[in-house]
Amino acid sequence: SYIQGRFDGTCIIGNHVWIGPQSYFDARDLIIEDYVGWGPGAKVLGSAHTGLPIDVPIIQTDLEIKSVKVETGADIGMNAVILPGVTIGQGSIVGAGAVVTKDVPPFAIVAGVPAKFLRWREG
Repeated sequence: SYIQGRFDGTCIIGNHVWIGPQSYFDARDLIIEDYVGWGPGAKVLGSAHTGLPIDVPIIQTDLEIKSVKVETGADIGMNAVILPGVTIGQGSIVGAGAVVTKDVPPFAIVAGVPAKFLRWREG
């Protein structure tokens, strides 16, 4: 697994977190709470280039860092990708290979590219 951080960033990984092999964490502004499962090869991105102005190569445009939070008891499936600015709600499930572009409510199950709501976890 890889963790990419930054001297002025925040990275918090809670207790009892399981991290699968070959995972990637953009940890410039990342919070992973307790009892989170992180599937093998899953990735979190915390930044993106603005792409502006358009006459400049994208890699030379400003980098915008956005916070990512994975709340207690969530489970991130194998090879899922969590994009910048997303919060994964408590007890939710992200399916294998999903690309999460927006917040996931607590106890929801999402999957697909882009990730879409499938159903609520029932207890």
